[in-house]
Amino acid sequence: MKDKVAALLTEALDRLVEDGLLDASQKKSVQVENTKDPTHGDLATNVAMMHAKAAGMPPRALAERIINALPASADIVSTDIAGPGFINLTLAQDAAFAPVLNCLDQGEAYGHQDATDQAWQVEYVSANPTGPLHVGHGRGAAYGATLVNLLKARGHRVEAEYYVNDAGRQMNILAVSVYLRYLEALGEPIVFPRAGYQGEYIETLGKTLHAEAGSSLRRAYASISNNLPADDEANQDAYVDALIAQVKVELGDAWIRPFQLALESILDDIHDDLGQFGAHFDQWFSEYSLVESGAIASAIETLEQGGHLYTKGGALWFRSTDFGDDKDRVVRRENGETTYFASDIAYIANKFARGFDRIIYIWGADHHGYIVRIKAAAQALGFDPDRIIIRLVQFANLYRDGERLQMSTRSGSFVTLRSLRDEVGRDACRYFYVMRKADQHLDFDLSLATSETKDNPVYYIQYAHARICRVLESLSDAPYDADRGRTHLTALAHQDELDLATAIGRYPEIVEKAADTLEAHVLCYYLQELAADFHRWYNGTRLLVDDLTVRDARLTLAQAVRTVLHNGLSLLGVSAPTSM
Repeated sequence: MKDKVAALLTEALDRLVEDGLLDASQKKSVQVENTKDPTHGDLATNVAMMHAKAAGMPPRALAERIINALPASADIVSTDIAGPGFINLTLAQDAAFAPVLNCLDQGEAYGHQDATDQAWQVEYVSANPTGPLHVGHGRGAAYGATLVNLLKARGHRVEAEYYVNDAGRQMNILAVSVYLRYLEALGEPIVFPRAGYQGEYIETLGKTLHAEAGSSLRRAYASISNNLPADDEANQDAYVDALIAQVKVELGDAWIRPFQLALESILDDIHDDLGQFGAHFDQWFSEYSLVESGAIASAIETLEQGGHLYTKGGALWFRSTDFGDDKDRVVRRENGETTYFASDIAYIANKFARGFDRIIYIWGADHHGYIVRIKAAAQALGFDPDRIIIRLVQFANLYRDGERLQMSTRSGSFVTLRSLRDEVGRDACRYFYVMRKADQHLDFDLSLATSETKDNPVYYIQYAHARICRVLESLSDAPYDADRGRTHLTALAHQDELDLATAIGRYPEIVEKAADTLEAHVLCYYLQELAADFHRWYNGTRLLVDDLTVRDARLTLAQAVRTVLHNGLSLLGVSAPTSM
């Protein structure tokens, strides 16, 4: 209906152009919004304020001219001017309930838009495969998966990707940690390094390696640990790096066995964990493939040819300060090894080569400093940095019985995403993670997430959906007649019913806004408000009255509410139960 009203207002502007009050080149697109207060009508527009300067008239005076120029329409029963020049419009009852019919006609497609020509990539989670996913990763997973759904509903072609950091120092630390637990399983008296990865999963992987390799990889720990620096607080990183180098020498080509076992086992676990969480990826992109294919060397060569690199202290540096960074960045160390940033540069080039119009990175808030350097690299490579969108996700603090739980991947004292899902359920996990703006801190209250009260937002929304299903299933003596209900929607005269119809009409806008702003929490707020409106109506209105015309009209309205709740929850990755 808003599009129809916008078209009528555009016709009114055309008439003012014909009258010489406006020049055709001065016309702007008409915006029509739902009013927040039903006493101000159903729809409102600021079209008069947008054109007042061009017309040389006060906004309220121009608003009056626009109203007088409006073509006659049975859909608009009254207009009035409010505030500095807003035009409020009250719709005929038929028009007010038009969104209900649109919703029911479109069903699961309601809220989805026609296909655009935009190809988007969303890369999210991308946690190092050095251990199980913990609750901190869960928020990025829920946010990313929801964005993928929203962007698809917006009509974009969307590819979801997980960047697998399967090359570099952290993977080497993981592999040596597993290898030491393997030696321990063989009875070797080891001293575990401070900087190693710990936890039961490392011990399990060590035992698995023992079961698969027997004693074929056994090397004397005394030989491996000989002539290493002290493993104290100040030297723990130097110690573990030296230990890795020594183990690689001792094992030779066999080093790949603990490395691959750790990588594949943990990556399989992550894949399964995210799948059960409802986060699915079209591509699992290997960092190592950038090394193997020569993509990193090619990206460095492109930057070198562009004059963006220089040598200092034996290392190769990228002049990122030329593009707004606070300091230049190393791409190749003095020992000849490329840095993580060099891999990032090659990865950017790869993304653009695949033809995406927009590239979204979803990172933890601790990666804030990477934003400028990533965009700098893209610009130096010859790409438009504005095509890169980076969203930061703040950490989620998990509370149980008022006590905050600590998380540390290396120490092994973390709460896994899987265990959180087992405790509160996938639905509560997905909803709670996205119900606040992603760049704001989130305190995840386990007690609230498992409660069956109206204070638990996901329960409250799901209960509204189940309530409608229960009512429809309870009809036996006089089955619901959908045609009768659709035909007699104008029999609904209560303000609560008009409010619900208006809210149903807002749903496509909410999806569009959430997708365009990449703010998934907007949809959560809307669904909570819709559920509250429905519960208030349900508690204050008898749906199953003797008058079948009114009854079926009310059930038709409830059907539309159910459709919107189902569609919205689906975008959030949350189920819509039929009974609770």
